[in-house]
Amino acid sequence: MESRGQGRFDEFTSTEPSIEDQKEEEFYNARSSMEELSANLDKQNERKTNLLTDLQHLRQRIEEKGVANGGVQKLLPLLYSLKALERQESVLQSIYDDKRSQLQAEVNELEDKIAAAWDIETLSKDLDRVLSDSLEKLNSAKKEQAAQLRAILSVKRQIDDIPTESELVQYERRFSELNAYIQEKHRQTRKYYATYNALLEIKELMLKETSLLNSISSQFQDAITSTDGRMKLIGSMEGIVKSSQRKLQKVQVGLQEEQKACDALKKRYAAAMAEQRRCYSLLKDFQEECTKNDRLQSRSCLKQHGCLV
Repeated sequence: MESRGQGRFDEFTSTEPSIEDQKEEEFYNARSSMEELSANLDKQNERKTNLLTDLQHLRQRIEEKGVANGGVQKLLPLLYSLKALERQESVLQSIYDDKRSQLQAEVNELEDKIAAAWDIETLSKDLDRVLSDSLEKLNSAKKEQAAQLRAILSVKRQIDDIPTESELVQYERRFSELNAYIQEKHRQTRKYYATYNALLEIKELMLKETSLLNSISSQFQDAITSTDGRMKLIGSMEGIVKSSQRKLQKVQVGLQEEQKACDALKKRYAAAMAEQRRCYSLLKDFQEECTKNDRLQSRSCLKQHGCLV
C-alpha cells in the first residue's frame, strides 16, 4: 500500500511540479508571517521596556525634586491608565504567545503532512485555509497593536503637557520682567504728565503776566498826566501786589501740604518695604513647607496605589 501510494504521489508530482512549488511557497509565506508576528512581539516588548524606563525616570523626578500639587493630581490618573495599559499589554502578550504556539503547531502539522505524502489537493486546501486564517489573525494583531500604541502615545502626550519645574521657573521670571517693564512705563507716563501740567500752568501764569504788563503800559501815559490818574495807578499797582502776595502765600501753603504728603508717603514706603521683606521671608518659608507637603502627599498616594515600591 505504501509503495502504491508513494508511486501515485511521485507520478502526480512529476506531472504537476508547479503546484507543489506553489504549496511550498505558501508554506514559506505562512512561516514568514509567523516570524513577522514574532518580530512584532519583540518590538512590543521593547516598547514596554522603554515605557517602564520612562516611568522609572518620572518616579525618580517625583521623589527628588517634587512637583506642584496640581501637577501631581493630573499625573496620578495618567499613571493609573499607564498601569492599566501595562496589564492589557500582558494579557495581549499571553494571547500572542498562545497564537504563536498554535501557529507553530499548525506548521508542524503541515510538515508532518508533507512528510507523510498526503494528497496534493487536500494539502492545498489545508494550506489555503491555514494561510487565510494566519493572515486574518495577523491583520487583527496589527490593528490591536496600533490601537495600543495610539493609547500609549496619548498618555505620553498628556504627561508631556504638564509643565516641569524649570518651565514654571521660566514663566515666573518672564512675568516678573513683564511686571517690572509695566511699572517703569507707568512711572515714565506719570512723569511726563506731571511735566506737561507744570509747563501748562507756567504758560498760563506767563500769559496773565504779559496781559497785566500790556494793560499797565497802555494806561501809564494817560494816568501819569493827572493826579487822580496817578493815584488810581498806584492803587491798582498796590492791588496787584496784594493779589500776587495772596497767590504766593496760597502757593506756599500748597507746597507745604505737598511736602507733608511727600514725607508721609516716604514713611509709608519705608514701612511697606519692611513689610514686603518680612512677607518675602514668610513666603519663602511657606513655599518650602508646601513643597515638602506636596512631596509627602505624592509619595503617599503613589504608595497607596502601588505605583511606588
